[in-house]
Amino acid sequence: MQIIDGKATAKAIKEEIRAEVDSLVSAGKRNPHLAAILIGHDGGSETYVAYKIKDCAEVGFKSTLVRFEDDVKEVVLLEKIKELNNDEGLDGFIVQLPIPDQINEQRIIEAIDPRKDVDGFHPVNVGRTVIGLPSFTSATPYGIVELLKRYNIETSGKHCVVVGRSNIVGRPMSILMSQKSMNATVTVAHSRTKNLEELCASADILIAALGAPGFIKAHMVKEGAVVIDVGTTRVPSTETKSGFRLKGDVVYDEVAPKCSYITPVPGGVGPMTRVSLLSNTLKAAKGNILS
Repeated sequence: MQIIDGKATAKAIKEEIRAEVDSLVSAGKRNPHLAAILIGHDGGSETYVAYKIKDCAEVGFKSTLVRFEDDVKEVVLLEKIKELNNDEGLDGFIVQLPIPDQINEQRIIEAIDPRKDVDGFHPVNVGRTVIGLPSFTSATPYGIVELLKRYNIETSGKHCVVVGRSNIVGRPMSILMSQKSMNATVTVAHSRTKNLEELCASADILIAALGAPGFIKAHMVKEGAVVIDVGTTRVPSTETKSGFRLKGDVVYDEVAPKCSYITPVPGGVGPMTRVSLLSNTLKAAKGNILS
């Protein structure tokens, strides 16, 4: 069994990005610029955005944080998005999810200029990803594909089961794995899938993206399978200063001995999601996507 170290891989990619940024600046161009809109004070969102700002500093990006209270009106948020869309000094921006109930999430996503949609959530980017055109790909699936490639994990002809069908992870993940660059045969499973445990146990590559802590147990994993755990649920803990810890969708201790490769939580997919956002922003700054 080999642990897929997302933290170390992300560090290597950051160094590559930093080198590209240095080349851009040496050529007289400005540093890439990423902005994040954060609404309210959700603990997970606060932490994630803080990491993004730190990541930007490490690779030489300029970063901007735009904050709103959780009672912000949708029209105010849309006006700020319009302003960012028209800011020529800004390469990409994100609206950190989740957002308050009074705001229509899909309307917000569609208001973002696809050329600055470095989260890869806009229908234009999703559609281009589906048909294999250059696009900003959703960061988590992008990061998982990069992990599989960098660990030289064979995907061609393999049966890949993606458990979860969200528009952010499950659906785009299934598309990427089925494309010619990966050549896997993909099954998308979800809460209504019959014989789910048997289906998971048939997978050569099992990608768990349910947000259900400890859902995938040893009997659901084939001997020698590759297991990618996307789950990052915050659960209470008396063992940490923060009072919580991250728990994956996979029961790691019992599943890991059966695997050929497995991602830990934390330190697996999470760092790759963050670095993929940087990769998308660099692409936006270079103008070679949707230009």
